[in-house]
Amino acid sequence: MLQVDLRELSSGPVDTHAELAADDPLFEPLEVALAAPVRLLGRLHAAGEGRFYWRGSLRTRVAGECRRCLAPVAVAVAADIDALFTQDPDALEDPDSYPLARDATQIDLRPALREELLLAVPQWVVCREDCRGLCPRCGKDLNAGPCGCPPAADPRWQPLAALKGKPRN
Repeated sequence: MLQVDLRELSSGPVDTHAELAADDPLFEPLEVALAAPVRLLGRLHAAGEGRFYWRGSLRTRVAGECRRCLAPVAVAVAADIDALFTQDPDALEDPDSYPLARDATQIDLRPALREELLLAVPQWVVCREDCRGLCPRCGKDLNAGPCGCPPAADPRWQPLAALKGKPRN
C-alpha cells in the first residue's frame, strides 16, 4: 500500500507495508540493479493542518560488481525513512519534505521510497573488505593467488639503478 487515502487518517495512524518486485517500473529511472524485492514497512500520522508525517524503513539487495576484482556481488541495502508531506509551501525547504496539493485526497509514498532507495544504495561495492583486486599488468584475480608478474619498479629509483655496478672513483 503506497497510496494512502487521507480519510483513513481520521481514525488514527495508518500502517503501510508493501513488497515491490525488483523490476517494478517505479525503479526504472534509478538505473540500479535490484537483486531482491523491496520490502517497505511504515506508519503515516497526521501532524497538524495539512501536514502528514511518514516514518518507515526499506530493505532490499542490490546486484553489482566488486570495484576491485569485478566479481558479481549482491549487497544488502537498508534505510530508515522520515518524510513530511505538506500543503504548506514554506515547509518544503526541508529536504525530507514532499509537496501535497491543497485538494489532495491521498498521499503517494512512492516518490519518498524511490528517493530514499537511491540514497541508500552504495556508490561502489566490494566483494569483501580484504579484496586484493586484479593485477594491473596481466589482469589475474589476486584473490586466487599471486600472478607471477615482476614487481613494478618505481621510476624515481631509476637514476640510482643506473649507478649500480659502476666503479666508484
